[in-house]
Amino acid sequence: MIDNPRLELVLAEHGRTIAIGLIAIGVLALVATGWVVATPSTSTTVQYGDERVSSDVETSAVVVQDGALWSEGDRLENSGVYMLEDSPELTLEPTTELQNTSDRTPIDDGVVDHELTLRFEATRDDSVFWNETHTLIDGSPTVEDGAATSETTIDVDAYRDRQQELESALSGVGAVDLRLEFRAEYDTGTTEGVHTASSPLEVTDDAYWLEESLSATDENTVQTGTEETTEPRNLTAIAALSLLGTLAIAGGVFAARRSPIDEAAARRAVHERRYAEWISRGSIPMWIGDYHVSLDTIEDVVDVAIDTNERVVHDTQRGLFAVVSDGVVYYYSDRGLWEETAWPEMDLEDQSAVADAEPPITPDDLELEGSDEFADPEDGFDDDEDVWQQL
Repeated sequence: MIDNPRLELVLAEHGRTIAIGLIAIGVLALVATGWVVATPSTSTTVQYGDERVSSDVETSAVVVQDGALWSEGDRLENSGVYMLEDSPELTLEPTTELQNTSDRTPIDDGVVDHELTLRFEATRDDSVFWNETHTLIDGSPTVEDGAATSETTIDVDAYRDRQQELESALSGVGAVDLRLEFRAEYDTGTTEGVHTASSPLEVTDDAYWLEESLSATDENTVQTGTEETTEPRNLTAIAALSLLGTLAIAGGVFAARRSPIDEAAARRAVHERRYAEWISRGSIPMWIGDYHVSLDTIEDVVDVAIDTNERVVHDTQRGLFAVVSDGVVYYYSDRGLWEETAWPEMDLEDQSAVADAEPPITPDDLELEGSDEFADPEDGFDDDEDVWQQL
């Protein structure tokens, strides 16, 4: 028996429903546990890399005659100024470098286009009203070891002559400027971009130089891929679901085995526990009391005991709860009226089953035949007292 009358009563009233519900919850919890174990959590992390693309136009010139500063054949590189008489030809070398700065490796599968032009511009009041463009480079150099390089050489003296010719034609109208313009388009496979730069090319009767550097740089952050990380589910959740499923199924089986429970007995046990301080166990004789009042519930009997300041006596053999006050017996019994509780409740079916299991006793089994213990005496019995003495 469960030492909890309220639980017994709940099981008596709703035992089947509770059993089915608990078993269903247990099965669902165990299925959820299996699903959690079989499907670990997967997180996807996006990986990024940094790329650096830089373009620059380098200049160089070869000295064609001996002089006070240089010897014939000397090569001047990226000089701030070149002497027109010593180095009349200028070599222009645009270079675009592609590099993955995250792992410091060159990008060899990129594509680069170079365009370098020399433009004559006629200006008046800082406004261009005429121009003439000469294309020096227009092509796609091969990317090797992360760098694409183009090269061209111009005769600066010839361009100086053309500039003077234009200035003579526009004398008194405007000035003629000479400008280098550089454009580089690139595609690294993950990013695309364009570099542009320009600089005036100043040419005098004695020297020439670039006013500004022809360079540009882009720093790009690009997505290089994704990484999937598989991690097991929370072990606490798995343990909790498993424990819940086990306990729920065990509870459902327990509730199913406890059913059916006598609801009336369970309800009576609840009342006994609730009113235990007013109830004492004892024996109630049949003859007690002048009047016997049957009540509907144990609560009614307890109410009478409270009102009369008496105690409730519980006769377990008769299944009787009673309060005796001023010759009146107030009682409750699930067996019926006062007279019906006269004899203790017996399970006749079990006793009949035991009796049926034993074979009937025959006179022969008693072995009375041949026994002189109960034979009549020769002189007979004088009276009943002699018979009892003989017995």
